[in-house]
Amino acid sequence: HVQLVESGGGSGQAGGSLRLSCAASGSKSSVRSMAWFRQTPGSEREGVAEIYTSGGRTYYDDSVKGRFTISLDNARKTVNLEIDSLIPEDTGIYYCAARFRGDCFGGLDGNYWGQGTQVTVS
Repeated sequence: HVQLVESGGGSGQAGGSLRLSCAASGSKSSVRSMAWFRQTPGSEREGVAEIYTSGGRTYYDDSVKGRFTISLDNARKTVNLEIDSLIPEDTGIYYCAARFRGDCFGGLDGNYWGQGTQVTVS
């Protein structure tokens, strides 16, 4: 079991930056990747960034490429998401996820989930 706690959410101004963090604890030996998802009203939860624990490969949704950066420490204790050049469309609830299935980007099954943190861009 993996426990995830997000922090760093809040309000940001368009053009500014925010840094989200996710603290992971528990048994992480089977975790294949760590990821950030986003959900907005009227939309389903979607993947925005992912980083694999072995090799450090990263994947991003096209809508955030060049503005979002995901990183993971060596102990897989903390996964961060740096959001630059904020735009109103970045508004939503951001969820940290630990993925153990290692399937395609944005997959919702086989994930441990954090509680989510609200990001609001004006």
